[in-house]
Amino acid sequence: MPNIKAAKKSIRTSERRRVENDRRRRAMRKIVKEIRSFISAGDAKSAMGKLSEAYKAIDKAAKKGVIKANTASRKKSRLNAEIKKATA
Repeated sequence: MPNIKAAKKSIRTSERRRVENDRRRRAMRKIVKEIRSFISAGDAKSAMGKLSEAYKAIDKAAKKGVIKANTASRKKSRLNAEIKKATA
């Protein structure tokens, strides 16, 4: 347990950040899973419709530092490739 006042504040802020980061990470993973389930079900049209939502969630996670920029780029690229493969 911290004794110094600043250390106590640091614990509070890191907890708030952790909660917010988890929320963003969960939102990103949820939409990506949803798209992948549409693809596996053969519903590429619905997956294509959800792609902009996934991009938004991934970009927000990258902007806030939950994931790195290159990771975000890779996720978006792979999602797009999966959808293209499913429509072909």
